[in-house]
Amino acid sequence: MQVQTSTVQQELLPAQFASMQRQEMPGHQEHILVVDDEASVRGLLMELLAGAGYDVTAACNAEQALLQLQEDPECSLVLADLLMPGTDGFTLLDLISRNHASVPVVIFTAMHDIHVATSTFRRGAVDLLLKPFNRAQLLDVVSRALEHSNQLKQNDVYRKNLEQIVSARTSRLRSTMNELQKSYDITLETMGYALDLRDAETQEHARRVTAYTIALARELGIDKDRLHVIACGAFLHDVGKIATPDAILLKPGKLTAEETEIMRQHSTRGYEMVHKIPFLRDASELIYAHHENFDGSGYPRGLRGEEIPLGARLFAIADTLDAMTSDRPYRKSLSFAEARAEIGRCSGTQFDPQIVKVFLAMPDGLWADLQREADQAPIGTFGVKI
Repeated sequence: MQVQTSTVQQELLPAQFASMQRQEMPGHQEHILVVDDEASVRGLLMELLAGAGYDVTAACNAEQALLQLQEDPECSLVLADLLMPGTDGFTLLDLISRNHASVPVVIFTAMHDIHVATSTFRRGAVDLLLKPFNRAQLLDVVSRALEHSNQLKQNDVYRKNLEQIVSARTSRLRSTMNELQKSYDITLETMGYALDLRDAETQEHARRVTAYTIALARELGIDKDRLHVIACGAFLHDVGKIATPDAILLKPGKLTAEETEIMRQHSTRGYEMVHKIPFLRDASELIYAHHENFDGSGYPRGLRGEEIPLGARLFAIADTLDAMTSDRPYRKSLSFAEARAEIGRCSGTQFDPQIVKVFLAMPDGLWADLQREADQAPIGTFGVKI
């Protein structure tokens, strides 16, 4: 557009221009793009900025400016006239803000209007330069804009570095947690194997009831973290039998009343052993309560109803299911259908009726599949995926 080019030139006295040329050049040449449709204005601005030590290129319209920005990723600042034929400075500002957000834009114009100024800043310009302006005003605006640009770049670098640090530390934390989980699993497997050395049948039973308990817990919609706690308790429910004398634990016949009382102590002994391990503290509650009955007739504390931890109430059904569908020296195993009917009959006395209702709605085939998978699992492992 036709602007007061002569006024701009008149502001630059020969002595000032010579002084400007003699000023010390910056160590790093910032790339500045000047956009104006009038050649004389472009030339003057390029001369002023180059004399101040900047690397300057020019474009005669918005379209050419956008092409140059695509080819010059190092551009540090755009100086754009507001009124140009075709795409005006505001539209160019919008396009740069959307497609080259890291490049600051200074709009210059001869329109001294508050609405123009408001719109300029609202649309993302870092500054507004009003014509006529002199060299000092130009360089001051450019300096502020470049300082703003450098601050944005530093912030971006800081953000990226911070993201990398957070990512690296998150990766290390995840690795540490994985290693910790492995150590937990090894601890469980070791305890399971120790019990297996005492009684091989007990360990196979532990895998099966763990699988049944997890399946029932999933059907109730229990979350994964709580599910893991319940699974640990189910797998280790008989760990207290390590303290039971062989004469009682391995006795093939019926136990005496005194022997039965000693055998019943395994719930308390298991709780005392596992409760001392921090990551198994919650699971120890299932171990403690796995022989409690819903009507309060169980042991060791005679808990009733919801006084019994949920994991223990789930486990009670899984334990009975496995006991009835496994061969014993004194009887043959029952079918899953027969075991389900017996569990249904004991709803409200031995078992939580709400959980029994969910259990009875689950298919027989599921339990047979889980039994097979658990029996084929390696020694000392859960035998199922949590």
